[in-house]
Amino acid sequence: MNSILIIVFAPLVAAMVAGLGGRWIGHTAAKAITTGGLFLAAGLSWPIFLSFIAGTGEASVTPVLTWVQSGAMTFDWALRVDTLTAVMLVVITSVSALVHLYSWGYMDEDPDQSRFFAYLSLFTFAMLMLVTADNLVQMFFGWEGVGLASYLLIGFWYKKPSANAAAIKAFVVNRVGDLGFMLGIFGTFLVFQTTSIDAILEAAPAMQGSTITFMGARWDTMTILCLLLFVGAMGKSAQLGLHTWLPDAMEGPTPVSALIHAATMVTAGVFMVCRLSPMFEAAPDALTVVTVIGAATCFFAATIGTTQWDIKRVIAYSTCSQLGYMFFAAGVGAYGAAMFHLFTHAFFKALLFLGAGSVIHAMHHEQDMRYYGGLRKEIPITFWAMLFGTLAITGVGVYHLGAGFAGFWSKDAILEVAYAAAGEYSVLAFWLGTFAALLTSFYSWRLMFLTFWGKPRWIESEHIQHSVHKTPEEAGADTTGGYHPHESPWTMLVPLGVLSVGAIFAGQVFHDAFLNEEGFWMGSIAYNEHLMHAMHEVPYWVKYSAFTVMVIGLLGAIYAYLIKPGVPKATAEQLGPVYRFIYRKWMFDELYNYVFVKPAFWLGRLFWKKGDEGTIDRFGPNGVAWVVERGSVFAKKVQSGYLTSYALIMLLGLVAAITWVLF
Repeated sequence: MNSILIIVFAPLVAAMVAGLGGRWIGHTAAKAITTGGLFLAAGLSWPIFLSFIAGTGEASVTPVLTWVQSGAMTFDWALRVDTLTAVMLVVITSVSALVHLYSWGYMDEDPDQSRFFAYLSLFTFAMLMLVTADNLVQMFFGWEGVGLASYLLIGFWYKKPSANAAAIKAFVVNRVGDLGFMLGIFGTFLVFQTTSIDAILEAAPAMQGSTITFMGARWDTMTILCLLLFVGAMGKSAQLGLHTWLPDAMEGPTPVSALIHAATMVTAGVFMVCRLSPMFEAAPDALTVVTVIGAATCFFAATIGTTQWDIKRVIAYSTCSQLGYMFFAAGVGAYGAAMFHLFTHAFFKALLFLGAGSVIHAMHHEQDMRYYGGLRKEIPITFWAMLFGTLAITGVGVYHLGAGFAGFWSKDAILEVAYAAAGEYSVLAFWLGTFAALLTSFYSWRLMFLTFWGKPRWIESEHIQHSVHKTPEEAGADTTGGYHPHESPWTMLVPLGVLSVGAIFAGQVFHDAFLNEEGFWMGSIAYNEHLMHAMHEVPYWVKYSAFTVMVIGLLGAIYAYLIKPGVPKATAEQLGPVYRFIYRKWMFDELYNYVFVKPAFWLGRLFWKKGDEGTIDRFGPNGVAWVVERGSVFAKKVQSGYLTSYALIMLLGLVAAITWVLF
């Protein structure tokens, strides 16, 4: 059997077995089947990826079945494998396999483990369907599949009201983006008369300069199509305006956060833009929008990350910011750089999320960093793993030494290529990205210092100390009278170790292939050779800008959280409304609540009370029931049981009938 068939369908089969048969086979068997299916998929994905690295891989399309035949619209369900797909395969299957293994320990006490593992595998299958799509409809199938699975996973603890609200919010916000994506697909079919990605990309350059009617006006064809498609990417990849679901998604179990924010759902938009890059190349105005939105998101999310106290929310806003880097890299035409950052980000962001989960596990599910402190001695393996992840995301590395962690190679490359593009908006993206890198360093080290350095504030926290019920023996042996953090089980620590290797070496090993070799991509993305060469010719101050701001952010965090711990509170009080504005996430939730949510509820109540109950029910079912009831009361009085009464009624009826006939 073709290995790509096993890679794609092994998670689906495992999800069906665990989801439908988990009650009979038990939790252990369900976990073993789903985890084994993902490790099998990952084991088969790496050889495909390495073959493209070695230059021996060949693009292929594996047909599964004929899917739709309807007039001019005919397409198969087929699995496309090229360099771009190969990159996504290793990212998705590797991170998902490690998340499955990690969940053995993290979800060990949950009574619905089989359902959880089934959802994880279903999520992975949907994402694999998206990245192997050979046509836009198949891509949309996977696109909606990850949306459904994310809804199920975010709201996994459905008895928790906040989890249900977060799941609904993610679902609704993504429907807004998906409307744009659907319109983009419809328009693309209208223009090109096909949904085949190969055929569309081949014909796209010839459509540059043509116009199309949309919403009663004439627009540039490729611009309007690409903007509609990008609206879908904004929703799925949480760009500014459609980002509000992302931090709330933290209500789901931590392994879900790692899977959604590292390897799967949030990277779908970046993948889609890179897959359709020849279309975007034919729409320069659309690329400008992508650049501006990406740069704005990068900056906006980084500012919020500096103020949050929930350890998972800090990392979530970090994800939002890093996605902004990927988009403005694609916006300036450096699709290889965007994919390279997607690749490295998957490793260190999954590492940070799973490391945060290990901290939360150690702290008895407490997520507020104000109750942490001094944990590096209590959970040393988790500490080192998160340290490697922090070194990677902050971009620690030295250009002249040719050495650095994963983020150094990919994020610095994006800043260099944005500067090299030399356009008005690309230079703006460079400066916003550089400032965001400073904030990234600050909030990342802030997280580390609050969690692992300083005095152990959890000793004084009544919330943590009283959340654990100890046996008399444990209480008697505990001289401090409190709760002690503990290291996670091996099933959680092994994934941290593997991801640490990726956070350290992924950029060092693969940067040449992603950034310097057009042959590696083999036409799977639009490759701007001139831009990629210009990236290496930027001034040295540009090359060292990210390193410089990283050091500034680190020193600022050391001063504020280790040397002068009172500085953050004093600064927040001094900034006053500015701090509150940033802390409340730029007031987007309040704005949307006022503009969209409240009017929607008002309109719903109006239709409910005035329309449904006041009109339809009143004159429909309730009105008919009233007439029948009153009629039956009158009929009951007529039914006297006397023969003379019935004869009188018959006579009156006969007289009435004769009168009607005569007149």
